[in-house]
Amino acid sequence: MTDETSPFDPDALRERALDALTTARARTALLTTCVDEPDLVAQHSPLMSPLVWDLAHIGNQEELWLLRTVAGRAAMRPEIDGLYDAFEHPRAERPSLPLLPPDEARRYAAEVRGRALDVLESTPLQGRRLTEAGFAFGMIAQHEQQHDETMLITHQLRKGPQVLTAPDPAPAPAYSGPAEVLVPGGPFTMGTSTEPWALDNERPAHQRAVPAFHIDTTPVTNAAYQAFIEDGGYDDARWWTPEGWDHVRAHGLRAPLFWRREGAQWLRRRFGVTEVVPPDEPVLHVCWYEADAYARWAGRRLPTEAEWEKAARHDPETGRSRRYPWGDADPTPEHANLGQRHLRPAPAGSYPAGESPLGARQLMGDVWEWTASDLLPYPGFTAFPYKEYSEVFFGPEYKVLRGGSFAVDPVACRGTFRNWDYPVRRQIFSGFRTARDA
Repeated sequence: MTDETSPFDPDALRERALDALTTARARTALLTTCVDEPDLVAQHSPLMSPLVWDLAHIGNQEELWLLRTVAGRAAMRPEIDGLYDAFEHPRAERPSLPLLPPDEARRYAAEVRGRALDVLESTPLQGRRLTEAGFAFGMIAQHEQQHDETMLITHQLRKGPQVLTAPDPAPAPAYSGPAEVLVPGGPFTMGTSTEPWALDNERPAHQRAVPAFHIDTTPVTNAAYQAFIEDGGYDDARWWTPEGWDHVRAHGLRAPLFWRREGAQWLRRRFGVTEVVPPDEPVLHVCWYEADAYARWAGRRLPTEAEWEKAARHDPETGRSRRYPWGDADPTPEHANLGQRHLRPAPAGSYPAGESPLGARQLMGDVWEWTASDLLPYPGFTAFPYKEYSEVFFGPEYKVLRGGSFAVDPVACRGTFRNWDYPVRRQIFSGFRTARDA
């Protein structure tokens, strides 16, 4: 929603919600029709659910929130609620559950969607917090897109020939600017209290003081990360936290996930295709420990979450925080690599139209960026509409990622959006940029 659209224009809100829900469902269909039934029901990694579980879970959550909670309707399939409760069954156990087979899962999700669109048409979008400005519908669209990203991760982990295709990003224009930008010290507004579809962990807006610092203009590239590898970065305990060093040794990490050495070249597997690692792309599929070790090796550090958000949103001329690095307008293909339009990051230096006021690029899209921060609530945080979205994850176990990747839809990506994962995770579309004190 742009700043020109009134948040209480019901026709515009319904159109926006309909577009978000339709876009998400088209992507879900793409991800679940490009493979045969054996691939849908198989578990391609113990870290991930079978694709058919995600498909029915998407429908079940939509039924729970839009049909039962918003509209007050009776449950359609109450007997399957437990099967698709993400907290009741760990991913590794889900293949053994009596899941809906693919055709039945599709019919269920489609029937839920048909009824949900009727609810969207008839529900007042003011006067109730859950539906204010269409929040519940936006939440469900974001939920589906988040599972679409999860399913895309499953496709990357899947063995077998290529089944997904997309055009490559355009070559980056020649970039001759500075390697880092200076972010001035002082307070800024972090989080939001006004973004209609922002989730609970993004709220409320509050003042955060950040000392001056420098941050990389672009994410760290494959070429830069290869220099760390060639310099023996994985063999030198100096660069690693004790936990990171133990993890490297225990699992024999030598390079980002999906990379392998062949002679003098590094190759990678990407959605069923083996290719030479492109030197100018942001590095992908590194865990937090690897990002942190690289930063130490480079004489730098990972930015904190507050530093990242200030670099992405703060406008020093006006003192206000923007919705996105480029301003308040919704993302377009000129601003960022989002929405699975491509199946890879764009070269470092791409998207000059998406540059922040301070000159940093690609803060949105391409790769999720690890930060130094644990996932913690903002001052004044209130869980809404359920504590299992954020509250149960707060604490030192999880590290925050910011900015979104090429696999993230714009509906689930903004300057305040917070993602998180365990510091060992590498299957996610994660990269990083580094910082240093000014």
